[in-house]
Amino acid sequence: MNDGDTGNGDSNDGETGERAVNPRGMTDTQGAAETVRVSLHERSYDIVIGDGLLAGCGRPIAGLWPPDRNRRQAVIVTDEVVGPLHADTVMAALDGAGIAAQLLTVPAGEQAKCWDTLGRLVDDILAIGIERASMLVALGGGVVGDLTGFAAAIALRGLDFVQMPTTLLAQVDSSVGGKTGINAGHGKNLIGAFHQPRLVLADLGTLDTLPARERRAGYAEVVKYGCIDRPDFFAWLEGNGQAALAGDRPRLRHAVGESCRAKADVVAADERERGRRALLNLGHTFGHALEAEFGYSGRLLHGEAIAIGMVMAFDLSVSLGLCPPTDAARLRRHLTQAGLPTTLPPHPDGAWSAERLLAHMGKDKKVADGRLTFILARGIGAAFVARDVPAEAVAGQLNQAIAA
Repeated sequence: MNDGDTGNGDSNDGETGERAVNPRGMTDTQGAAETVRVSLHERSYDIVIGDGLLAGCGRPIAGLWPPDRNRRQAVIVTDEVVGPLHADTVMAALDGAGIAAQLLTVPAGEQAKCWDTLGRLVDDILAIGIERASMLVALGGGVVGDLTGFAAAIALRGLDFVQMPTTLLAQVDSSVGGKTGINAGHGKNLIGAFHQPRLVLADLGTLDTLPARERRAGYAEVVKYGCIDRPDFFAWLEGNGQAALAGDRPRLRHAVGESCRAKADVVAADERERGRRALLNLGHTFGHALEAEFGYSGRLLHGEAIAIGMVMAFDLSVSLGLCPPTDAARLRRHLTQAGLPTTLPPHPDGAWSAERLLAHMGKDKKVADGRLTFILARGIGAAFVARDVPAEAVAGQLNQAIAA
């Protein structure tokens, strides 16, 4: 099998994934906020990680406009769950910074990532009377971020937007990198655009209101970075991940920061997923097929599907003679200890079918020349892109998982 392109890109905007403190004077409730830089030339931006960032968001967001801008207008987009928890804090912070802000609310849940919700959202944004200098603010998890980012990409042919992720999954993954979009009847995230945010504010305090199951689901994406190319980080998670999940601030901050640095490095090297960025899809080809079988419902969360998908990717790698069985067992053990599923749950409507799962995979956006692309591994921290996996090997792995 051929490895995909894993070459590094370059940037004239400084080192990718760099550390910094006190971005634009921001501080959190436990000291200086940490910043990870996503270096994309003129589209570069900061990911700020800390506590109390929502309450202090007015100043850094106001700084995104030119100093001579007289009118600063923002539209906050949130959902029915996050809005009651955090919208008032953000509205007050923006008002205090002289930003005229209005609030829009979309339904919660993955099923909201559809044409109907997007159409209503764009209509509501336009009805407010926005200008091209207006800013959208995504306050919520991955669904809100994807919808808001896509709306920003298409409204008035392009608006700036800010990500304020309030779930662990969004803080370490979906808010970073500029992928925006909605689901289609044919598959997940098949409609969208690359549209980078101007700023990402990851307030760790918002995770305190997150249900434990949602935190665990987000943790699957944290583990993914260790599996791709950071074996030392995976080893750190084995010793510290449980404490981070429980809310230990220094460990949680490190887990989020390291995840963001990992993604920032990959995105800077391959913004539009023509090579190395495909590595971020470890477990996703399998996982998205599982989500499709569950109708993108809350019965199987994205992170839960990715946890199962990563195990299946490692098991497939073992069956192809690429990966030591001990590494696959190590991944399965760690995910189990974190409370994540590693085997197929009961099918929502009947029995699992390898043929149906393969059909879902055939609609995956990573298909090239009619062939599936998989992310396989030679071990923990040694993932690679494989574009010529035998179909019978994939079918065999699916049937093995179904029989387990």
